[in-house]
Amino acid sequence: MANIQTLDPFASPLDYYGSELRRIREAHHLNQTQLGQVIFCSGSLIGQVETTKKVPTRDFSERVDAALGTDGHFSRLVGLVLRSQLPTWFLAYADLEAKATYISTYQAQLIYGLLQTEEYARAVLATGLPDDLDALVAARMERQRILERDRPPLIWVILDEAVLYRPIGGHKVMRAQLQRLLDEGAKRWMRIQILPFAAGQHASLAGSFNMLRFDDDPDLVYTEDLIAGHMTANPDTIREGALRYAQLQAAALSVEESAALIARVMKERYGDPSLPDKRAVA
Repeated sequence: MANIQTLDPFASPLDYYGSELRRIREAHHLNQTQLGQVIFCSGSLIGQVETTKKVPTRDFSERVDAALGTDGHFSRLVGLVLRSQLPTWFLAYADLEAKATYISTYQAQLIYGLLQTEEYARAVLATGLPDDLDALVAARMERQRILERDRPPLIWVILDEAVLYRPIGGHKVMRAQLQRLLDEGAKRWMRIQILPFAAGQHASLAGSFNMLRFDDDPDLVYTEDLIAGHMTANPDTIREGALRYAQLQAAALSVEESAALIARVMKERYGDPSLPDKRAVA
């Protein structure tokens, strides 16, 4: 007789998802292989999700809902599951980011997380040698769903020019990532500027930071160090952050000049698909 793993549905969102998948699948008199055939995956994957060995994706959840007629049940659950995969220290910021009406960010090293392609995010997150890279990537992509709202937050992004030249994931990944910047920057609620090398010393040599603005709550400044993130609503810090951000905006290329630079770097540095997919070597 098969050894059926018992799940505690109250242990975590992932445990609840797995127990619900098993319960509803069995109610439909389907084994794992049969359900897998319906949603075009292996029975083994169904079993891994049911026993919390694999984190479900949004696509997987939508296909399960369609197959089992669960009226979006798993599509709603998966948001909680993916949120639970974020680092504990990042959860509070992610919740506030999702509520913000205006986000401004300066990024010195990488593309802003809300604008990363899946392949770029995978290359970035892999550097931390995570136990479950797929889950972290899925969680980051889930964060980006705030951009798909009918009324997404207004977002102003300033990227150091170095970000465009750092070949995260190789040429193919960077081509797609820079195209994503151009596509997002064309939207009326998104502005992207590049802080050029020619700016020299500038107002945020200390590093990257985000500012969040809300309709009914105090503004926040968010920064990260090597192992954690830090938020504050201290008025003096908010004022200093706003001043420094204004200085960065003034030193950066215009939105139009920035788009032209992104397009030029994409074409000249990453634009020839016939070239070998070069990757940085540590």
